[in-house]
Amino acid sequence: MIASISGTVQKIESNSLILHVGGVGIRVFVPRTVLEDVGGAGRRFTLYTHLQVREDDLSLFGFESEEDLQLFEVLLGVNGVGPKVALAILGTLSPELLKSAVMREEAAVLQRVPGIGKKTAERIMFHLRDKLDLGSPTTSLPLVSDVDADVIDILTGLGFSIVEAQAALQHVPRDVSAIDERVGAALQYLDQS
Repeated sequence: MIASISGTVQKIESNSLILHVGGVGIRVFVPRTVLEDVGGAGRRFTLYTHLQVREDDLSLFGFESEEDLQLFEVLLGVNGVGPKVALAILGTLSPELLKSAVMREEAAVLQRVPGIGKKTAERIMFHLRDKLDLGSPTTSLPLVSDVDADVIDILTGLGFSIVEAQAALQHVPRDVSAIDERVGAALQYLDQS
C-alpha cells in the first residue's frame, strides 16, 4: 500500500520518528539502528515501509533498506513474532549477523535480543532457514561467536550503537579470544575513530 515515505524529521521518539510529509506529521516505527542514524530533527529522510492494518489501528514501520524491510516481513511470518519483536531483532542484529546465526544454527545469538526466549529463537531459526537466501555454505558471512555477542552487548550497554560495536569487532584480531581483551581492543578502536 505505502511502499516508501520521504519527509523531514519533525520529532524523534523512543521507538519512532515523526516525519513531516506534505503538511502532515506521520509516525513511523523504526528499529533502533534507524534512530541512531537520523542525527536530529530537520533532516530529510526516506524509508521503505510496511503498513500494518488492524481492526483498531494503522501502524507504519520504516526501514533504511529494502533488505531490512523484506527481513521484517519474513520475521512477521514467524508464529509468535509481532512487529515489536521483529523491530527489536533488526535493531539489535544486522541482516548479515542474523543470516550468519541462522546459517550456523546459533539460536543463542537471537536470544540476546530483548523479548526473545529459547523457544522463540528456535522457531525463528527454523522459519528463516528456508526463507532467507543464505547462499552456499562457503559464502563468507561473519562468524558470530558467543564471545562476540557478549562484546556487542557490553559495547551497546556502554552507549555505543550496534553498528559501531559491529564495526569495532571487525577490527579486533581473531587471535584475541578472551572477552575482556576483545572489549578492550574494540574500545581502543572506537576511541581512535
